[in-house]
Amino acid sequence: MEKHLKRFIDLMGFRSFLVAVVIVTGTIQFTLMLDNVRGVTYDISMGSLAPETIRASKTVEDTEKTEQERINAENAVTPIYDFNQGIAEQKSTLITLFFDLTIEARNEIAKEDDLTQTEKLDLLKAKLKSVTDNQGGLSLTDNELQALLAASETQVMNTRNKLVKYVGDALAESIRKENLVTARANIEATIRSSSIDNSLLSVAITLGRGAIVETEILNEEKTAVARQQARNSVEATKILQGQIIVLEGEIIDREKYRQLELLGFVDSQSSLKPIGGLGIFIVLQMLFMLILFDRSTIPFKEKRNYLLVSVIVYIGTIIMMKLVSIVSDNFDVVVAFIFPTALATMLVRLLANERVASIVTILIASSAGIMFQESYAAILQMDIALYVLFGGFASLFFMHSVEKRSHILQASTVIMAVNLVFIAFYLLMTQSDYGLSEIAFYIGAGVVSGLLSGALTIGLLPFFESMFGILSTMRLIELSNPNHPLLKKILTETPGTYHHSVMVANLAEAACEAIGADGLLARVGCYYHDVGKTRRPAFFIENQMGINPHDTLPPDASADIIIAHTTDGAELLRNHKMPQEIIDIALQHHGTSLLKFFLHKAKEDGKQVNEADFRYPGPKPQTKEIAVISIADSVEAAVRSMKEPNAEKIHKLIQSIIQDRVQDNQFDECDISLKELKIIEKVLCETLNGIFHTRIEYPKEKTEEL
Repeated sequence: MEKHLKRFIDLMGFRSFLVAVVIVTGTIQFTLMLDNVRGVTYDISMGSLAPETIRASKTVEDTEKTEQERINAENAVTPIYDFNQGIAEQKSTLITLFFDLTIEARNEIAKEDDLTQTEKLDLLKAKLKSVTDNQGGLSLTDNELQALLAASETQVMNTRNKLVKYVGDALAESIRKENLVTARANIEATIRSSSIDNSLLSVAITLGRGAIVETEILNEEKTAVARQQARNSVEATKILQGQIIVLEGEIIDREKYRQLELLGFVDSQSSLKPIGGLGIFIVLQMLFMLILFDRSTIPFKEKRNYLLVSVIVYIGTIIMMKLVSIVSDNFDVVVAFIFPTALATMLVRLLANERVASIVTILIASSAGIMFQESYAAILQMDIALYVLFGGFASLFFMHSVEKRSHILQASTVIMAVNLVFIAFYLLMTQSDYGLSEIAFYIGAGVVSGLLSGALTIGLLPFFESMFGILSTMRLIELSNPNHPLLKKILTETPGTYHHSVMVANLAEAACEAIGADGLLARVGCYYHDVGKTRRPAFFIENQMGINPHDTLPPDASADIIIAHTTDGAELLRNHKMPQEIIDIALQHHGTSLLKFFLHKAKEDGKQVNEADFRYPGPKPQTKEIAVISIADSVEAAVRSMKEPNAEKIHKLIQSIIQDRVQDNQFDECDISLKELKIIEKVLCETLNGIFHTRIEYPKEKTEEL
């Protein structure tokens, strides 16, 4: 099935396949949800007679009326202003400083006889720069500055004193932003009617107008708080469940018509509107799914599996919600609380990744809000939508390390707790009186929802793993169990190989995690990568007990035996129905590398040899994990045979092995980079140095004879 599907996708192209899957998914969802957006409506209009007594099907807030009352309350609040008493003193000080600096400049100019008029003006401008900058970039014309230089000191002092008084008096009064123009006009009029010398009148007006600023500033924070308090004091206007909106035969006025519209009972507009709304809703959902997978950078096979798993789980969940919604009409309680909130999330999380699971959770929660509507009082049944959302994300937060299937049940207890807390919130927020039987039902519904989430996940997980050949984290953990038949076979028949595999697993896992590859897959793959050696254990050096059967064999025969352990291992793994990823590791971990020892031995024997006969059949490593394992496998074997290993020897050995692999083009078919190879080299050095570090030789203790 997988081969046919891959061929089909290759013909279409993944993007075309993705679009087709999304369209089919959206169409199925639209068909399943269509009945849920249809309801009882009336062909009525303002001024017509009510065909029957119409009651509100549930409690709904009249948001329009409530909002209008709150807006009225806000508008009735008087804005709060703060008066700044220090502004008058500040501006008076600046004006005083302005004239004092002017007098200083005049005195300096008087000491210099040869200054031109331009230089005098520049000196005065420099003196006054600090004051004019503090006045918001106040600018005096050259004529005004010349007037300051030409006036007598008495005239300057008189202008200063009067201007300080006028500005201080003006700023002692309340000046708001909207009154600023009037206040500046008033002080200009005051200055013009004063006894200030005409030559300095323009200067005084410019300074006076510039000094007039707001003394009362709107306190937006206090005003906002006051308005919010006024808004909060207005209670929400509600249409209560069971409330009569209009009696049979009663004339429907504007207000009653508006309430009927709010409740969704009016059919004066096209009945296709809710269907069109559902279509838009589903298109929006499918766009999110389309973008999610279109922009994904994960490998093709994983992307394909994630897509198919996601849509199958998604549609299956929609079908389950449809069945629950059909049954719920026969009960007075909200049966939807029984729905397994975290089922889809847990399945997608285990079979794909957290990002996809998060999107699926949001899509399912929003769909649940529509499918579990009790009436047309709202677009979404938000209590159920939030119930599913909280349950789903609770499973995400508590499933970071799922190593056993029992951990899923442990996560189910957390989901149950979240469900019960949300149900408590729901019961309290509805402000209705519930009997003991109803409360018991809701508590039981929360518990059943959590248990079903875990139980169905455990039951459906093997089906998806088998159907799509997905190697989940949980499956990898199970394969790493030493009680697995193949691992027991390796341990009992080839103990040296078993120890070698464990050492390689440690090295490969550390290196993979350093470059962002799947460390767990590398570890488990290493446990099985040499399972083919169990066919002829004694022909591999780690299992030999002093006798080497290769000493009596021709080099080409020895090479055939050694080379065969990759294909033998792949065959054994296939017979045990092992995942393809593990089979690939066993088959590819030597790539097409050369058995140099037996090749040289054959040449030394004087035989005519073909180098291809001494190479592994491959294929070359196709993934980063297998490339790392191939390096770690050779490094571990080489270091183990090294006499008195130290940091320098280990580093040179690792470097030469990696260079040899690169020069032999063994990594041409995987996307590992030179930068990542450098990281792998560093990690392997650090790990092996930790294993083969120099130990202190302790003195031998003398023991007393007893």
